[in-house]
Amino acid sequence: MGVFKYEKDEQGIVTVTMDMTGPVNAINAEYNGAMDETVLRLEAETDLTGVIFASAKKVFFAGADLNELVLMDAGDDEALFANGELIKSHFRRLEKLPVPVVAAINGAALGGGYELSLACNHRIAYNHKSVQIGLPECAIGVYPAGGGVVRLTKLIGVEKSLDIILKSQRLVPEKALAVGLIDELVESIDDLIPTAKAWITKHADNKDASVQPWDRKGYKVPGGAINSPRNAQFAGMAPTMLHKQTRGLMPQMTAAMDIAFQSTVIDIDTMLRVEGREFIKVVTGPVAKNMITAFFFQLSKINGGASRPKGIEKNPTRKLGVLGAGMMGQGIAYVAAKVGIEVILKDMTQEAADKGKAYSETLVNKAVKRGKMFQSQADRLLELITPTENDEDLRGCDLIIEAVFENIELKNKIISNTEHYLSEDGFWGSNTSTLPITELSIAASKPENFVGIHFFSPVDKMPLVEIIVGDKTSDEALAKAFDFTQQIRKTPIVVNDSLGFFTSRTFGTYLDEGLQLLTEGVHPIKIDALGRAIGMPVGPLQVGDETSLELTRKAGETWAEMGVEDKWSDGEVTRRVIKDMITDNGRGGRHHGGGYYEYHEDGSKNIWPGLYDLYYKENTCVADEDIKDRLMFRQVIEALKCLETGVLRSVADGNIGSIMGIGAPAHTGGFIQYVNTYGFDKFATRCDELAVAYGERFTCPEIVKKHAKSGELML
Repeated sequence: MGVFKYEKDEQGIVTVTMDMTGPVNAINAEYNGAMDETVLRLEAETDLTGVIFASAKKVFFAGADLNELVLMDAGDDEALFANGELIKSHFRRLEKLPVPVVAAINGAALGGGYELSLACNHRIAYNHKSVQIGLPECAIGVYPAGGGVVRLTKLIGVEKSLDIILKSQRLVPEKALAVGLIDELVESIDDLIPTAKAWITKHADNKDASVQPWDRKGYKVPGGAINSPRNAQFAGMAPTMLHKQTRGLMPQMTAAMDIAFQSTVIDIDTMLRVEGREFIKVVTGPVAKNMITAFFFQLSKINGGASRPKGIEKNPTRKLGVLGAGMMGQGIAYVAAKVGIEVILKDMTQEAADKGKAYSETLVNKAVKRGKMFQSQADRLLELITPTENDEDLRGCDLIIEAVFENIELKNKIISNTEHYLSEDGFWGSNTSTLPITELSIAASKPENFVGIHFFSPVDKMPLVEIIVGDKTSDEALAKAFDFTQQIRKTPIVVNDSLGFFTSRTFGTYLDEGLQLLTEGVHPIKIDALGRAIGMPVGPLQVGDETSLELTRKAGETWAEMGVEDKWSDGEVTRRVIKDMITDNGRGGRHHGGGYYEYHEDGSKNIWPGLYDLYYKENTCVADEDIKDRLMFRQVIEALKCLETGVLRSVADGNIGSIMGIGAPAHTGGFIQYVNTYGFDKFATRCDELAVAYGERFTCPEIVKKHAKSGELML
């Protein structure tokens, strides 16, 4: 009982305060022992009037120990099922106590923490932004299997519960109250226990207060059973919509929906067993391992500063200069001002600079209109952005980021003209997507203060920033870029210098393989459809249109002027397609009037008919599985090469960077984690098959063969 403090007052109310070993309360062996002893003691009480579950931690309850969860393997099914049944039996026994049980939620109650709360008769939460309530398991490859799907469905209905579960929503207390996840709020944390005791005392004579809704005779799930006429449309459309969203690649979501549907018509005890059986299939599968590894362990590692130089004090940005008020520059200005940083937005003319600030005005006006921002906050944000054509306004900036065209001469000219305006402790960042930082820094008087800061478009929505370390970039410059990235609430990955770095280089292989397939004569619609089928957000041709064929042409010209080559794709194929599309047909991409697709005013699009004339061959036959593997393996192989050659500094940076920056399918856990669960020998064999059939670009990297021999995962 050492980690669960058991206190009984004069009124017969027992308060169980959870205070487990470590920073949070979590479901593990220690918890199982403490909860088992607690429930036994509660069941043995003779004059019990109520029970309150509280926490001595800042977090109410954190749920399952993911260190244990990720190690679960097929073959231990019965042991895993038995452990799940033990956890749920404790919850069920709490539900069957003859007295009311109250959850006094002082901090986050997510996953297993909220499942414990669901097993209580009444849920009271401290009304504070630090308190989050919900079931976010689907976001890491599993689903709430401690009764979460079953009880929430029975509590608020199938449609509302799935909206919360499948979206992995984390709700603040007021929203949780509004949708029925909790029953009451208190404005002071000190009022939690007194309010809980008052509720128990008030309902002392009400027998229903100690009986869960789903255990009452005649109880009907809100909104009705899934097979009722009122749910007919939802029952028919929901699975189709889920498949469209996940492409059948997220088994945890399919299982959660199935369990929720069944929970509307089957009793709770049967459904708790069904929930547990299905969970074993999900948690021992590759998707769960991939997503837990990436979205919990590796993302936490990155956000915790693993890639930041040690021993250097935090260096937040005070005054930011942004050179270039185009699409990237205006986005950088907005996200910086949003967190309170003074921004000088500089362009060649005042008109261009004003146009750049107008982007922020549009965003804040929308936010105010939707109730997501007060007008005073919007005004303050806009006051922080100064649009200008005068270099002098940059004086005193402790960080300047240039965000101009991918032209090395232009970038070098800008740094030569404006670097001296930096403060004494100032640093220079280049928002280049491909050009080597070491070469760009030659124009800087202090190359040690020069660092690459690669944003993704649109800046206000994309969560990642790729920080590039040149040959002379100092630890202080890297720390400055890292701190700025976290200051603007984005996730930083750190890579070493090379042409295209990690994200652009790896992403380029996806575009290139799409063009390889196109020029082989594969139907363009099939190419993009199978790109989406592997889990990529869009197909390679569509994304080529979005990123711009014209931009690809300019980048190629810049590399040629620099005397460097695109070593990760077939330059000849790209040059041929660029000539066909731009030079011969004037099709530079979506923002240039159209590219591979034609775009219409009503938002619809279709393949440009000329594409069929140029490339499509009816007699071309490439197996669908080969197309899917070619589109996936090209990217995975390039990511492995980046790790092998030291462009990537860590596996975590590679996985999180590929998901957040490139759009790698979430179920893979990132391009490097993909190989861990695919199997090293199996991956090498498939590479050999593809290389024989389609070319040496599919040759398996040596790093895979080394790990196949050692048996060690890439972590």
